Amino acid sequence: MTQAADLLRNWVLAQAEDEADWIVRSLARIASATQERDLFIFMGLAPRRLGKADLALGAEDLDAADAACPGWSPEGWSVDGAARVLAILTAPATRIFADRFKDLRRTADVAEMIALYRGLPLYPDPDSLHFEVGEGLRSNIKAVFESIAHRNPFPRDHFDEHRWNHMILKALFIGSRLTPITGLGARANPELARILVDYAEERIAAGRPVPQDLWIPLKPFRGDPAVAAILRQEEVAQ
Repeated sequence: MTQAADLLRNWVLAQAEDEADWIVRSLARIASATQERDLFIFMGLAPRRLGKADLALGAEDLDAADAACPGWSPEGWSVDGAARVLAILTAPATRIFADRFKDLRRTADVAEMIALYRGLPLYPDPDSLHFEVGEGLRSNIKAVFESIAHRNPFPRDHFDEHRWNHMILKALFIGSRLTPITGLGARANPELARILVDYAEERIAAGRPVPQDLWIPLKPFRGDPAVAAILRQEEVAQ
């Protein structure tokens, strides 16, 4: 992911000009280190040295991100979070990446955890990370869950149908929006449609509103009588 790392480096350096020398020196140490001490130090110091402001990205930056990694959107990333992902991408492959990720996650605070999971589409050997991703999906911290589920192509590209459907259902139960989920329409499937119909019927019977973005993964199956009935009820409600 050299192209993605280059983009992150340019964005971070442009927005943290006062700390540019520290960033360059730190990344050079990380890149040449045989041990991970420098990486862990950088991960801890990044928010204090760089601040936690959002990355200032324009449409061209977002287009460049998508070109570097289809579906990747750093919209809403923070400067320190971007720097942390950059540091991880910079570290040499001196050990199995999943083991490194596990160690980073084990010692991470919430902000660092969010950065770790947002970087998922950019890391090597993605299929080795399923256990750690599962830990993030089970988190009771909504922002950690959304760092995997929202604007992140990793679930779209690497989840099997069962895990994908479970993620969608959990998003509904914790009040997380579906629209920012990358691949929401493309990964629609009959089993998910059945689950969502049951969910919508329960909400309607209880007189509770049905999330508007529920219809995105349902519409491909509007030929199914149960789905069509739910869609008609929602159209009437509108």
